[in-house]
Amino acid sequence: MMWHRRGRRPPPWWPDAEPWPPIDPRMRWSRGRARFVRRLAMLAATVLVLSALGLNTLVSTLLGRHGPAGLGVPFASIALLGSCLIVVLAIVMRRVGGPLADVVEAANRIAGGDYAARIVEHGPPSLRTVGRAFNGMAARLESQERLRRQLMADVAHELRTPLSVVQGRIEGIIDGVYPLDSAQLGQVLVEARMLARLVEDLRTLAHAESGTLTLRKEATDVAILLHEAVDAFSVEAQAAQVSLRVDAPGELPPASVDPLRLREVVTNLIANALQHTPAGGSVSIELRTSGNRMVVAVADTGSGISAGDLPKIFDRFYKGASSRGSGLGLAIARNLIAAHGGDIQAGSQPGRGTTITFSVPTAD
Repeated sequence: MMWHRRGRRPPPWWPDAEPWPPIDPRMRWSRGRARFVRRLAMLAATVLVLSALGLNTLVSTLLGRHGPAGLGVPFASIALLGSCLIVVLAIVMRRVGGPLADVVEAANRIAGGDYAARIVEHGPPSLRTVGRAFNGMAARLESQERLRRQLMADVAHELRTPLSVVQGRIEGIIDGVYPLDSAQLGQVLVEARMLARLVEDLRTLAHAESGTLTLRKEATDVAILLHEAVDAFSVEAQAAQVSLRVDAPGELPPASVDPLRLREVVTNLIANALQHTPAGGSVSIELRTSGNRMVVAVADTGSGISAGDLPKIFDRFYKGASSRGSGLGLAIARNLIAAHGGDIQAGSQPGRGTTITFSVPTAD
């Protein structure tokens, strides 16, 4: 830093030595493009010279003239041919070298972290195809980088609240503001469990999105699984005065699923339905088959979802105005169903309820 403040050039042995004065990245990329074009031109010129020498030797051999006096006609022909080749080379360099140099320059910019780099699609059809593919790749990279930053911000936001509560409770107990009793420790335990659940949801979502989630599939009676999930929520449904039932016909074929992961999906859907259904409403789980698919529909008579919010409910960390969760449940459900080779979709009418339907393959 001292070398830069004094305006002096740092010695080459300085550990953080950089080119001085600093080079503008755009100038560096421009120099790289010019260097690429020069090298391509040198290669083409070398090929041209070698071709001319080879043609000269071939023509001289065919005409049987091996002296300076006999090279008049062949040399004139070669000079004319060389001039034509130079013109063709200039045209090719303009149509091919320019677009290739643009790709190299944009690739260097992306390698430097500038994901907004794009190129103009020009040149021969094949190079325009390359340019179109390059721009598509750059757009996807830019989108992934934006999603990564948004994910980091969302994770930090979700972790901040329970950590602040835990920290505040513990500091209050130490300072004597709160008594050291089971009630205060219970509040800390609730927030700690919320943190543990959030971390586990993030781990599951990361594995599911990266394709590294391990599924232990087996032939599973989905009707029994649904009844077990409903029994787990029976007390909560009674306390909320919400009717909770399963509609599953008998003699259905088993499904090829991981029962624990499918139970996690059903649990998330039932919990969301109960949360958004007022007293006196109902939540129903319907099970049916469609071809070689097992279809499960979880419907509630709650507040519903607006048309503008409906496409977003499976996004990570998306939460409605009345949601109290982390916003990961439906994102996890979507990825778990996709990992089973199934699909999931939602339909809703504001004020009349929401229905989320998913399907998984039946066992062979």
